[in-house]
Amino acid sequence: MAKPKKIYECQACGFVSGKWMGKCTNCGAWDSFLEVDEESQKYTLKKISLTNDEQKAISITEVKEDNIERISSYEKELDSVLGGGIVPGSLTLIGGSPGIGKSTLLLKVAGNLALNGKKSLYVSAEESAGQIKLRANRLGANQKELYLLAEIRLEKIFEELRSAQIKYELVIIDSIQTIYSDALSSSPGSVTQVREITFELMRFAKETHTAIFIIGHITKEGSIAGPRVLEHMVDTVLYFEGDSSKEIRILRAFKNRFGTTSEIGVFEMGKNGLFSASDISKKFFSAMIKSPGSAKSVILEGTRPLIIEVQALVSQSGYPNPKRSATGFDSNRLTMILALLEKKLDLPFNQYDVFINITGGIKITETATDLAIVAAILSSYKNRPIDNQTIFIGEVSLIGDIRVSYQIEPRLKEAFTHGFKKAVIAKKPQNQLSGIKCYEVDEVAKLLEWM
Repeated sequence: MAKPKKIYECQACGFVSGKWMGKCTNCGAWDSFLEVDEESQKYTLKKISLTNDEQKAISITEVKEDNIERISSYEKELDSVLGGGIVPGSLTLIGGSPGIGKSTLLLKVAGNLALNGKKSLYVSAEESAGQIKLRANRLGANQKELYLLAEIRLEKIFEELRSAQIKYELVIIDSIQTIYSDALSSSPGSVTQVREITFELMRFAKETHTAIFIIGHITKEGSIAGPRVLEHMVDTVLYFEGDSSKEIRILRAFKNRFGTTSEIGVFEMGKNGLFSASDISKKFFSAMIKSPGSAKSVILEGTRPLIIEVQALVSQSGYPNPKRSATGFDSNRLTMILALLEKKLDLPFNQYDVFINITGGIKITETATDLAIVAAILSSYKNRPIDNQTIFIGEVSLIGDIRVSYQIEPRLKEAFTHGFKKAVIAKKPQNQLSGIKCYEVDEVAKLLEWM
């Protein structure tokens, strides 16, 4: 008999090769190739052949649109991130650091749906039903329509899902890396297992219009553990961000087939679990602080304006290479801003250590805070406090001018709502608010004069 052909699979991305390689040519991972046995090959090929139904091409003008009907999770922030609510038949992956609140949030959502008469199933492969019961007591999620199943075998889970007794509207899998299928000999968490389990869950969700949430662990680099194919297969990918030692948690969508990825959800961890944060803007700044090195700005997270506080510390350096450190801000952009200030204002920052911190644990990705960064650095360097009723909004370019940021009017409106009286911006808006005075600054040198 001819020897079966060997196939090697990358455990990081799922790339298949006919020979073993030390480094994956697809994702660059080292020592990630494992041999796929003949049984797993046959099982995978059989599944592919069963699902390869013939389809004929039709004109796009003849295709009927899908009417997406959403159901509320009864958590305002989660509904906002998902694009308006949970889509029946969707497969959603949620990842985050250990202890950040993934299981807590989804158990509470399952309890909310059960409270409103919708049957939910929470499948736990890491904890016993008794442990989940204790958490449900704390969250107030003890509802008759919420069912628990402590199981790690995929076949047993589908026996429960396909039973004629109960039709579940929401299913939560905690977690995908610990579930395994008896049909495959590879270990739980491997590429073959995760891909097969995700495929079966996706097929079940589409056939039965059941919304399924999958919890995934993350690696030390911050990405979801397991193959990248997992994120490609699901409909929505959510990430929980934040420090587990602090109460604020931020939920972001990195992929969403049913809505936008620009919205964020902000939650607050309390003694009774996660809650949708109310009046969240006050969580990221203190109106009482008036000290050198502190400046305020307004960022947009989707359609939501948030007031944030930028803190800077400029101190004399005792080393030839001064330190540059930024928390919540791009360190490369900080280096660019400091080089610009050295050239345009003749300030000797090559002799000073500069540290930047964005309070509240939030991370800034837009450039509208550049002006606030410059103001905070100059305030710390000159040891002069900035008026705590002043907001800074603007992008600083490499040639030293200040550019207009988009959506300036809702930013100013949010600042006025929280008691700010002055705004330093690149250009006054056409519909200027009567309660806030705007100062135009078109280059960095004029900002120093204004201060």
